[in-house]
Amino acid sequence: MNAPRPCALATAFVLSLLPIVCHAQSSGSTGMDMPMDMPMPSAKPPAKPRPATVPKPASGKAHSVTVKPAVTAPAKATAPADHAMDAMPMDHAMGTMPAGHDMGSMPMPSAAPADHAAMEPMPMGSSAPRTPVPAPTDADRAAAFPPVAMHPMHDNDVHSFVQLDRLEGWSADPGAGVTWDGKAWFGTDLNRLWLRSEGERRDGHTQDADVEALYGRSVATWWDVVAGWRHDQGSGASQDFAAIGVMGKTPYKFDVAATAYVGQGGQTAARLDGEYELLLTNRLILQPRIELNLFGRDDPRRGIGSGLSTMETGLRLRYEITRHFAPYIGLVQERSFGRTATFHRAAGEDATDTRLVAGFHFWF
Repeated sequence: MNAPRPCALATAFVLSLLPIVCHAQSSGSTGMDMPMDMPMPSAKPPAKPRPATVPKPASGKAHSVTVKPAVTAPAKATAPADHAMDAMPMDHAMGTMPAGHDMGSMPMPSAAPADHAAMEPMPMGSSAPRTPVPAPTDADRAAAFPPVAMHPMHDNDVHSFVQLDRLEGWSADPGAGVTWDGKAWFGTDLNRLWLRSEGERRDGHTQDADVEALYGRSVATWWDVVAGWRHDQGSGASQDFAAIGVMGKTPYKFDVAATAYVGQGGQTAARLDGEYELLLTNRLILQPRIELNLFGRDDPRRGIGSGLSTMETGLRLRYEITRHFAPYIGLVQERSFGRTATFHRAAGEDATDTRLVAGFHFWF
């Protein structure tokens, strides 16, 4: 038997290894590592959905409904991510990483801690950070709140006020006359010295006049209690009274004064008066006024009867040329009652006297 040649043996050995090598290449291709920078083939676009068919109705006709795919807005362009991610191929069609890559072994960008001071809004027109408000110091507090002693309260100041409410004249039978009514005070808001006077002169003779000096103490808003002395003089003998009363402004801005008097020899008296100022315009003012005088007993020497002695009512219209000075005209009626009316008739006078008046009102 002849021995095989070496060339034939080598050829037979190579041919026997070919199936094994081909099998190994076909089975290990999926586990082979791919280079990181190898470009991936683009994924095929998703297939269009087929129209859905509604089940056949009872009529036997089929109705097909085409469902259109939802149109999504294109994603906004974002800032480029870390370049370490650019070399990693992604399977965009399936949204997965290629086989053989581990996310845990990939270097991820570290997140820096948030700087809240840098996130504060910046002032307009400036890139510098906002300066914080400094804490107040003792010097700042002293400048903001000066000592109270440097600014005294107004109720401790001394003031004064003079008002001649009525200075008017009239012409009547048997002659002309002049009437006045005024008041003044001097002091603080709590304690004041009040001076009041009113009277009437006719044909050059003083018919009736009185002067009062009173101490006033504020007891409530717009209200004072007054006490002091009153002196009367006129056609009869003069007389002095001790006086006490109240004066002020009611809630509806009626000026009211009520005073009681105790005189020499046990004579008593009381006076009530009130007035109201109705603003027709800012400068035209209508003033109604009433005054009542009462006495405890008759005084024939002075022509005074007990009870309600006299009542005077008036309506005056004034125009304020300035806030301190105003001329006026008015209508006044004075009426006597009881024994006082009897004394007036006995002296040849009427019990009721009505007259037109004109005068001035001023204060300072």
